[in-house]
Amino acid sequence: MARIRTEEEKEAARQAAKQAKKDQWLREQEEKRPTHEKYMKDAIRQAKKAAALGEVPIGCVIVHDGQVIGRGYNRRNTDKSTLAHAEITAIKRASKKLGDWRLEDCTLYVTLEPCQMCAGAIVQARIPEVMIGCMNPKAGCAGSIYNLLQEPAFNHQVSLFKGVLEEECSQMLKDFFRSLRTRLKT
Repeated sequence: MARIRTEEEKEAARQAAKQAKKDQWLREQEEKRPTHEKYMKDAIRQAKKAAALGEVPIGCVIVHDGQVIGRGYNRRNTDKSTLAHAEITAIKRASKKLGDWRLEDCTLYVTLEPCQMCAGAIVQARIPEVMIGCMNPKAGCAGSIYNLLQEPAFNHQVSLFKGVLEEECSQMLKDFFRSLRTRLKT
C-alpha cells in the first residue's frame, strides 16, 4: 500500500525533477558548444564594432531557426542613450524581423552577462535561452549580483549557459579597460 506523501516530500520530488531537467539541458548545451561558439563569434564581431567607436566592447546576436535575426553592440556614449545596450538593440531588430515582441523560439548570445535593464528586457521578450560569454561581477543580473533571468516570481524564466568563448570575451574587455586607463593617464 502506497503511503501518502507529505507536502515537503512532494516539493522535494518536484525540485529533484526540475534539477534533473536542468542538468539534462546543460548536457545538451555542452554537446552544442561548437554551434554556440559560432554564434558567440558573431557577438564578438559586434563587440569589436563597439570598441572601434570607443565604447565598452559588448556584442549580442539573437538566433531563430539557425539564422541570426538580430544584432547589436554597445552604443551608449555614441547615441547618448542609457538604452543603447547591445541586447536592447538586438531585441528590437529581432522583434522587427519576426513581427512580434515575443521571441519565444530564439536564443540570445551576449559577450557579457546582462545588466538589470537587459535582463528585464530578455524576460519581457520571452527569450527562452541565453548564452553568456563572460560574467560581470559588478553589475551582472544573470547570477553575479542577482539572477533576474531565473527569478521564480516572474511568469517567465530563462535557461542560461555560461562561459561560451569566455576567455576571448573576457580578454576583449580587459584589453579595452587597460587601454582606457592608459589613455586617461596621459
